[in-house]
Amino acid sequence: MSGSPLSEQGGRHGGDPWPGRLEDAALLEGRAGFTDDLRLAGQAAAVFVRSPHASARIRSIDASAALGTPGTLAVLTGDDMAAAGVGNISQLRPFPGRGGAMLRIPQRPALARERVRHVGEPVALVIAESEGEALDAAELVSLDYEPLAAVVDLHDAVAPGAPQIWPEVPGNLALDWSSAATKDDSNAREVERSFAAAALVARLTLASQRLVVASLEPRGAVASYDAASDSLTLHAGSQGAQVLRDQLIGALGMPAEKLRVLTGDVGGGFGMKTSGYPEYAALLVAARKLGRPVRWASSRSEAFVSDNQARDSVTEAALALDRDGRFLALRVAALANMGAYLTSHGAFIATHNFARCFPIVYDVPHIDVSVRCVFTNTLPVGPYRGAGRPEANYVMERLVEEAARVSGIDPIELRRRNMIATAMMPYRTAVGATFDSGAFAAILDEALRQADYAGFRERRRSSERAGRRRGIGVSSFLEHAGGAPTEPAEIAFPGDGTVRVGLAVQAIGQGHASVFRRLAAREFCLNEAQVALVQGDSRLGLAGMGTVASRSATMAGTAIHGAVARVLAKGRRVAALALEAAEADITFARGFFAIAGTDRRLSLFEVAERAVELKASGEIAETLDTRETAQVSQTFPNGCHVAEVEIDPETGRVTLAAYTAVDDCGVALDEVIVEGQVQGGIAQGVGQALLEHAVYDRQSGQLLAGSFMDYAMPRADDLPRLAGTLHAVPCRTNPLGVKGVGEAGTTGALAAVMNAVADALPAGHALDMPATPEKVWRACRAVEAKKP
Repeated sequence: MSGSPLSEQGGRHGGDPWPGRLEDAALLEGRAGFTDDLRLAGQAAAVFVRSPHASARIRSIDASAALGTPGTLAVLTGDDMAAAGVGNISQLRPFPGRGGAMLRIPQRPALARERVRHVGEPVALVIAESEGEALDAAELVSLDYEPLAAVVDLHDAVAPGAPQIWPEVPGNLALDWSSAATKDDSNAREVERSFAAAALVARLTLASQRLVVASLEPRGAVASYDAASDSLTLHAGSQGAQVLRDQLIGALGMPAEKLRVLTGDVGGGFGMKTSGYPEYAALLVAARKLGRPVRWASSRSEAFVSDNQARDSVTEAALALDRDGRFLALRVAALANMGAYLTSHGAFIATHNFARCFPIVYDVPHIDVSVRCVFTNTLPVGPYRGAGRPEANYVMERLVEEAARVSGIDPIELRRRNMIATAMMPYRTAVGATFDSGAFAAILDEALRQADYAGFRERRRSSERAGRRRGIGVSSFLEHAGGAPTEPAEIAFPGDGTVRVGLAVQAIGQGHASVFRRLAAREFCLNEAQVALVQGDSRLGLAGMGTVASRSATMAGTAIHGAVARVLAKGRRVAALALEAAEADITFARGFFAIAGTDRRLSLFEVAERAVELKASGEIAETLDTRETAQVSQTFPNGCHVAEVEIDPETGRVTLAAYTAVDDCGVALDEVIVEGQVQGGIAQGVGQALLEHAVYDRQSGQLLAGSFMDYAMPRADDLPRLAGTLHAVPCRTNPLGVKGVGEAGTTGALAAVMNAVADALPAGHALDMPATPEKVWRACRAVEAKKP
């Protein structure tokens, strides 16, 4: 988002040069500590044997040859996991669907015993002195499979007579869910009446394809066991050590105090590193069995068939309009692929997260969203940047373009005519969300101005003269951010002249140490060097949800703000006792408590030391160390993105010629980090729109796009200069005024790019994602073939 007013003010943060990120030096100099950097004394190496079949019975496992190889220490199977008491890796709360029927949660094993249900499912764990020896031994584990019919396509999975993934789940239907279903279905009936009375109806069917997350750092873990305390420790990249710990103790059936999870630096997560995985439970069992640390590092090839994947849904949508183009009602029906097992958030994302976005920035009185969550013989689907919000916004903005076509109303005018006005805030939607703030029409106008929308016709004519097709696409979007409404923070004074800020959220690349250190320093009136951030340790005992749902700045920031306020309130009482003054006369400024109107004062750290002494003597009940749990409503980041593409009809290549983004994330705690978050999200959205697709063979269930030779990721030369600004409308539901921003770029990008592609193609040739050169070339050739 370079070129914005943010970079034209001669600096940021009140005119001072941007101080940079605390994290950068260690990352750039190779001093960061990722899971793969960890080496524990006496550690062994682990390799997983994985299923080559998408669906098969396991007749037998013979590990005798593997156990006879040099350096091999053990081979564990599903029987060992059962003997160790490992239960269901799928740890999630069921929730109801239509008619009160609950989400079906089948048993996901740490190592498969009788049946495998997707390619790459772990079947055995080989532990040896070195990784090379473990790999050699893994080749000798003999497995006898009985292949079974597999089903990977959504429509195939719900067709009559489809192969059943789970015998206890008829029709492969994990959940049939509806946002409109109440006891009397009144909202659903209102939707039906609105469609019956509508002058016009726009309809479309869209697919959001299966994606591989492909974080820069593959997963890995080191498990260790301490016999003296009979406790386990897991070092693993995660999006919240406490969250991962809680999932694993549920699967392992062990007390919370017997498992510690530690997370160091994390090379990207995007939601994929939220869930507990079978490998982690198996490694912990192995560490206890062997009495020594066990290390596993996923290869990139392994990650393609073992990490949670994303998206994979097909949606039918219809929008009812009156004769003036006013939106009357929206009906959305989706099929969502869960894969072979449920992840911690997969079904929730496909239902609640998806539905809660509607009607994005538009005033639609009646809405009915229904989703069928379906099991298939594919990798489980979990959260990925946006987690249901990009899919919803994509559907709505493509539908608005279709409504413009059927009504004959200019698409920009149609948007303006139906946008929720600022004066309507707070706005309660038909699916129960309440938008507290927003300036949707102003943001649309600003994006169009920055993108030079008015000059597009001349640019299109210029492209046509060069034999190219040019299109422009607009995406006005809104998402919800926040997830679970509570999040803790801890302020502690270790006695070394620093303030320690403990958090349950986990940095996975965003710059938490910089943002939260700066926030605490600002509120305490301290130098940033006097504040230290502590995270990534379940032993902190901070029960938070972790880094998901673009919630960290809002939730943890508010918790820090509240904790600081409590520290200062306690500090005034302590300072009053120490200075022999009335508490009402104590002020705090520049890091010092002072008696108003005098030079008698104590520093924050001196007061913290006095508090320890006073508590020891019984004069006060607690020190300045403070834990605060913030309870914060969801926020609703929004914006407008405009993409411009140019197509070469001879090759089908789509070039993203220009991209403009205007985003409302409320108050930006760090404008440069916000810009980076938006740009990163846009890149991932462009990847889905134009390049990425995890293709499975429809018959065998094999992942055909199982490496970077076949799975296309966006590169620097796929992106133009990303221009944009922040249009801040402060949030009204938290004291910092912030809204989430981590996923906004992806949410806005899908429809912006695909609307631009549709605008460039001949009428009637809109495509599903990804708009690959082959698809685009065929659409262009179809028109050429019709010419006389």
